[in-house]
Order: sequence, then structure tokens, then C-alpha cells
Amino acid sequence: MSVFSFPRTINEKAARTVAGVVALTGVVALAADAQWLLIPLAYGFIARVLAGPTLSPLAQFATRFAAPRLGSPKEVAGPPKRFAQALGATITTLGAIAYVAGAGTLADVCLALLVIAATLESVFAFCLGCHAFNALMRIGVIPEAVCVECANLALRTQRGQVQ
Repeated sequence: MSVFSFPRTINEKAARTVAGVVALTGVVALAADAQWLLIPLAYGFIARVLAGPTLSPLAQFATRFAAPRLGSPKEVAGPPKRFAQALGATITTLGAIAYVAGAGTLADVCLALLVIAATLESVFAFCLGCHAFNALMRIGVIPEAVCVECANLALRTQRGQVQ
């Protein structure tokens, strides 16, 4: 597997650990008026989109140390998680640019959106990006070939059996 690839499946416990740290970092950034934290957050998201856990210290910690201590892994499809990471990369990059440009309100809005999404993932295992990915598959924007496992998830969701 090359450095710049994303796994077909990932351990949901690792993803939720990463989301928990992201949510906490976002809360600290908002509470301490530390919008500069958007810069390392953006790096982390971009690194995870490009290379899965390989180039992200947080993902390495979650994958190698935290998740194995949380019990048996729960494997989930990788492409929706990558899509969710891309959404996080977009929000944090926009927020970082806003911070550098002196647009503090926009940076705070980006942080707030990030905290909401990351908290939903880490606490409730509800991945907004994954559900958006699924909806885009259902309407044909994302072809089934991108994620065969997800096509099965789409069928389960249509039957009312959400993952």
C-alpha cells in the first residue's frame, strides 16, 4: 500500500477517537480564542484525506494505541470516512484562511461546525459526512463503484436498518 492511499475499511473506534480529539480541540480553540488551532486541525484533515492514518500523528495514535485498547475493532467502509475527512479539511482550511485573513467570526463559525460534527461522530457514532456520502450515492452523484460496501449500506438504510 502506498503512502498516499486510504484504506478500504477502517476501525470505527479509531475514527471516533480522532473525532473526539478534534471536538475537544475545537472546544478549546473556541473557549480560549485560539483560532490558530485551525491550522494544525486543517493539516490533520488534509493528511488523513491524502494518506489515511499514515501522515497524521493523531490518526497514528488512535489507530495504534487508543483503538486497540477499546476492545474488538468495528470495521466500517473507508470511502465515506474519507469523504467526511474531506469535509473536515474544507471547513478547517476555510477557517484557517479566515483566521489568517483576520475574519475571526468566520473562523469561529467553522470551529463551531467542526465541534458539532466531530461530537456527533465521537459520542453518538453519527457521521454527518458518511450520511451525506450515502445520500449522494442514493441519488447517483457518487457511483456505486466507489464503494461497493456502501451500496449495501444504502440498501440497509432504505430498509430502515441504519449502521
